Amino acid sequence: MKKQIVLIIDFGGQCTGTVARKVRELGVFCEIFPYKKILEKIKKLSPAGIIASGEPDASKDEDAPGIEADIAFCGVPLLEIFNEDLQKDDFNEKIEKFLFKDCRCSKSWSMKIYKEAVIKEIKDHIGEKRVLQAFSGGVDSSVLAALLSKSIGDRLVCIFVDHGFMRKNEGDEVEAAFSDWGINLIRVDARERFLSSLAGVEDPEKKRKIIGEEFIRVFEEAAEKLGHFDYLAQGTIYTDVMESGATGSAVVKSHHNVGGLPKNIEFDGLVEPLKMLFKSEVKELGKELGLAQNLIERQTFPGPGLAVRIIGEVTQERLTILQEADSIFREEIELAKLGRDINMYFAVLTPIRSVGFSGERRTYDYTLALRAVTTTDVMSAEFARIPYDILAKVSDRIIKEVEGINRVVYDVTDKPPSTIEWE
Repeated sequence: MKKQIVLIIDFGGQCTGTVARKVRELGVFCEIFPYKKILEKIKKLSPAGIIASGEPDASKDEDAPGIEADIAFCGVPLLEIFNEDLQKDDFNEKIEKFLFKDCRCSKSWSMKIYKEAVIKEIKDHIGEKRVLQAFSGGVDSSVLAALLSKSIGDRLVCIFVDHGFMRKNEGDEVEAAFSDWGINLIRVDARERFLSSLAGVEDPEKKRKIIGEEFIRVFEEAAEKLGHFDYLAQGTIYTDVMESGATGSAVVKSHHNVGGLPKNIEFDGLVEPLKMLFKSEVKELGKELGLAQNLIERQTFPGPGLAVRIIGEVTQERLTILQEADSIFREEIELAKLGRDINMYFAVLTPIRSVGFSGERRTYDYTLALRAVTTTDVMSAEFARIPYDILAKVSDRIIKEVEGINRVVYDVTDKPPSTIEWE
């Protein structure tokens, strides 16, 4: 499956991820590596072709190879793609010609092929040993659970820590979606515990740290009751690998005391079968595995959940307000059939309060912000151009149906300069 590989050298810029996804979409496996010490990688991997992506001429680093000299000297077909090439009409033709004419690649990469290969690899490596997964209910986590279930059956145990910061009814929906899979899914209700731990905390980084540490403790306590596990499974995907600067494609690697996970539980190894897949590929793999559509299309959701979509302190009152308002926004977007065109859409509860009127009663309530973006890689995004009549309907419903909100605004900033999330 991976004997034929195209190596993409990242010289910075916005185009590298786009190029890699295009190569994969055309049925050819590729990996991204930074330019430093790339000649060693070329010799080790013996790629069918090399794509230099970004702005090679702009790099003056002494570790950067000379494109025409050092890389071309390796005797491998070379293509240079610059950031501005993405906007040109012949971009797709250029990639296709390079892959299938210059490199003579075959279409040997698909999620159907990967599914069969990785299931066999997991079976062979894990054998009769047990695997523990921290299950969040997101797309990556759900696909990982389905894949491992297909591979090792009841030797997989998933612990679903319910911190209470999911979207309205989301925990129940996820649990119901897996009810027929035969997965040993253990849901730990820790909602009150998490809420108490955030009392009085306003700083977003402190909120993330507290939630992360509390998650570890809850997960640890639940896992210790279940006996020994040989492996820990994580839903790491290729974007995570790219952002961390790490490389390598092993599905199972030796690992102890994984960073950010239990220190009191020893594992013989870490299982990360999604770590070479882009988000779109993870979703396609989910379809191949037979996952429900509503799970596959579930939007990207931050680990701390709505706790970082509430600006300032998280209280039960504010959490309920946001869950209800967010639910209305998502419902109206789906009713307008805009869900497929917008990659992420959600509500943010601000600490800003302003004067308003409800009937003849004066109010002094919260301002709610709506955020919706289109993105291919989450690294950059544009605000979605939602029609005014849809926004007006959403605003009207929220103010009428959700107690505590009297003003709704829409965020019209791209990433960059802003981030997608507010905290």
